[in-house]
Amino acid sequence: MPTTRLFIRFTRAAVCLAAMLAVVATSARAADDIKASSEKEQELLAILRSEAPGADKAIACKQLAIHGSDAAVPDLAKLLSDAQFASWARIALEAIPGSVVDEALRKATDSLDGNLLVGTINSIGVRRDANAVDILATRLQDKDAEVASAAAVALGRIGNDAAAKSLRQSLASAPVSVRSAVAEGCVLCAERLHAAGKSADAVAIYDEVRKADVPKQRIIEGTRGAILARSPQEGLPLLLEQFRSADKALFQLALGTAREFPGNDVDKALATEMTRATPDRAALIIQAMADRKETVVLAAVIAAAGSGPKPVRLSAIGALGRVGDVSCLPLLLDAATDADADLAQAAKGTLADLPGAKVDAQIVALLAKAEGKKYPLLLELVGKRRIEATAALLKAMDHADKAVRGIALIALGETVTLKNLSVLVTQVIAPKRAEDAPVAQLALKTASIRMPDREACAAELTTALDRSPAASKSVLLEILGDVGGTKALNTIGLAAKSKDAQLQDVGSRLLGKWNSVEAAPVLLDLAKTAPEEKYQVRALRGYIGLVRKFPMADQERAAMCQKAFEASRQPAEQKLVLDVIKLHPGVETLKLAIKTMQVADLKDEATQATLVVAQKLGAKGVDVRELLNTAGLDKVKLEIIKAEYGSGATQRDVTAVLQKQAGDLPLITLASASYNANFGGDPLPGSAKQLKVQYRINGKAGEASFPEDALIVLPMPK
Repeated sequence: MPTTRLFIRFTRAAVCLAAMLAVVATSARAADDIKASSEKEQELLAILRSEAPGADKAIACKQLAIHGSDAAVPDLAKLLSDAQFASWARIALEAIPGSVVDEALRKATDSLDGNLLVGTINSIGVRRDANAVDILATRLQDKDAEVASAAAVALGRIGNDAAAKSLRQSLASAPVSVRSAVAEGCVLCAERLHAAGKSADAVAIYDEVRKADVPKQRIIEGTRGAILARSPQEGLPLLLEQFRSADKALFQLALGTAREFPGNDVDKALATEMTRATPDRAALIIQAMADRKETVVLAAVIAAAGSGPKPVRLSAIGALGRVGDVSCLPLLLDAATDADADLAQAAKGTLADLPGAKVDAQIVALLAKAEGKKYPLLLELVGKRRIEATAALLKAMDHADKAVRGIALIALGETVTLKNLSVLVTQVIAPKRAEDAPVAQLALKTASIRMPDREACAAELTTALDRSPAASKSVLLEILGDVGGTKALNTIGLAAKSKDAQLQDVGSRLLGKWNSVEAAPVLLDLAKTAPEEKYQVRALRGYIGLVRKFPMADQERAAMCQKAFEASRQPAEQKLVLDVIKLHPGVETLKLAIKTMQVADLKDEATQATLVVAQKLGAKGVDVRELLNTAGLDKVKLEIIKAEYGSGATQRDVTAVLQKQAGDLPLITLASASYNANFGGDPLPGSAKQLKVQYRINGKAGEASFPEDALIVLPMPK
């Protein structure tokens, strides 16, 4: 046999074998899952049968919703009569598949009453047990209104013909206290019938509900269903009837239902209805029209936007932002220059939102020949819509009107690309008119911070900085600070070290608020080499701020803190470093705090930092006893006034234990790492406990709390 054919046969055999092995493996996993679930079920049932706390039994019921099977039903059914656990048991029973559960729930209705019966009936409804219809139909006549109401809703959820028949028979005759629930059940039935294709039956039920003596909410539900269950031709007149109703609730129903209504005829009807309605209603109808984007009669919305009552115009103008196109542009441009400020503002908002590339192209085309109020309006739209129209904007920058030039500059800030950024740079460093400089600076900032390549943008600004007059250098540095990135950082760093006092001031200030650890080396270098001490201090504080703000490894933070100590010339900055150490406790920063205790001017602050860090680390379970033994802490007079260990109202007095262990340092070392072992056992098993200590150190009172088993380091009282 040829080698190729043999190989193909071998490959096919291998694929078949792999598929068979996959099936076997999948079956094996499924079998393992079933076995595991069965074992879990038995564990949970054991809890239900035990004397376990109520909370454990409730959780077991909840988990049986996942792991339960027919085997769990008898135990769960027993709990249906238990007020404490019935609702928990029903959670599981509602989820377990199979007829065994349905039988158990039906049987339980014979012996239950009150809320327990209501809950069980609700579960029958959730499971849509068709075999329970006769039981529920009987319960519709129950003297307990809550039971009868639950039965009505459950019948609605089942929603078959038999359930519908029982509910329809009871709709007119049911007591007032139950009638709302019967109507709700009827609506639920009708929904299921309509979904099953039995729309005529659904319509009959909906009509009965909306004409019945039932609460308004049920009438609204029935009316909505009656409209949507009919054919579009038959439902539309009923929908329009609601639009014309004096009842506000039915009008609101019509607004919502119109959004769901199928076909194009309703859009034409809405356009007509809008012209007949009062202004406040017409405004709402327009919004409903606009929500039907695919079929809306756009001409009607445009007409409403152009003339008529102000509320209607405002609504239509806003709606055009969602459904309009380029054909709306002339009307909206006119409205945007209207004397009425509200209409003008609304039109400007819509012009900014109006979708479509054709709109952008038409705005540019109109800009070429625009005059009067339309010209600045179109310039503004170029910026808001971020349309590429650089040539037109550059032309506008020569306009005699300062306001027009300003709008053009702002639009350039929103639209200019990196390739043309130099246009704005030139307006900043060499403006044709000095009065345009502030707007040009704002535009350049806007453009720079939106550039996708910030390094390239920073390079462009750096190049401009070199050729900029002194008056503009600070502005460019400020913008570089907003842009950020490596290039901007290096440029600002060089400026801060220059011989120019103004650049030193601006550069050091910008570096001091830099929002990235990347600035740390630049700030540290400036802290050592800045021409003036005030800038050295500013840079050092900025460096310390970075160590304080940003997440980093304990070892890295300790190293940076050490460098800050070495660069500090004043105790004030060194104390700021100790504050960082207290804020970010770690073993390495603790070592640094202990080391700093050897500095005479910082001994008190460093001791406090050492104790704070040790306490925080101890609360996290870190053993720092050995490190503290090397700290050379000053001896103190420690008095334990009162100590309690426990949780909530359960507290054990352990004052004597702590007094016995108190020494001449602000920490207490217990014989065992376990509080329970030291304090005579666990005062409240299973609960989180605290040790609360009232004490005096050198005559000053203090109070501290420690989580269970934490190292007891007592803060020095202030």
